[in-house]
Amino acid sequence: MQKLKERPATYEDLLKVPEHLVAEIVEGELYTWPRPRRRHERAAGALYRRIGDAYDDGNGGPGGWWIAGEPELHLGTEIVVPDVAGWRRERIAAHEDFAAYDIAPDWICEVISPSTGRHDRVRKLPLYAREGVPHAWLVDPALQTLEVYRREGTSWHLAAAFGGEDLVRAEPFEELEFRLADLWLAEPPSANPA
Repeated sequence: MQKLKERPATYEDLLKVPEHLVAEIVEGELYTWPRPRRRHERAAGALYRRIGDAYDDGNGGPGGWWIAGEPELHLGTEIVVPDVAGWRRERIAAHEDFAAYDIAPDWICEVISPSTGRHDRVRKLPLYAREGVPHAWLVDPALQTLEVYRREGTSWHLAAAFGGEDLVRAEPFEELEFRLADLWLAEPPSANPA
């Protein structure tokens, strides 16, 4: 992760970052890092599809949400890109078409990578709490875990934790059940079958 320290970063600084990098501005600092690896992409994509198919398609599921993959959030002077986020439909008009969201989501999910884990936990989670995001999920593909947080005041409370192949039903999507193992990359077959 690289950050710019000479002065508070601006949106113009962010726009100058090469497209092969992810960029965010948190607490006036521009952070950049390479695009995520396959394990990260698999977890984020699988979760996006599961939540989106159940809540964002209007095909008989519980509905009531807009789900976005890697949305650009403009929260005051902070610009962040969670892996997945969701808004209750009554908070965002269906006809609006925009590149960045300036309304804090009702749920975010960060997929933890070795290069971003500390940033996600130490910088972004407090920002999300301060901006009023009620629910946060942290997915760690290396540990094969899901931590489910609920905001209480300006702090996060661990509401549930899942690991490995657990079946998951978690707020704010309690109606949906999915196998946590569906988020992980399949292990390659053993070279020496026993």
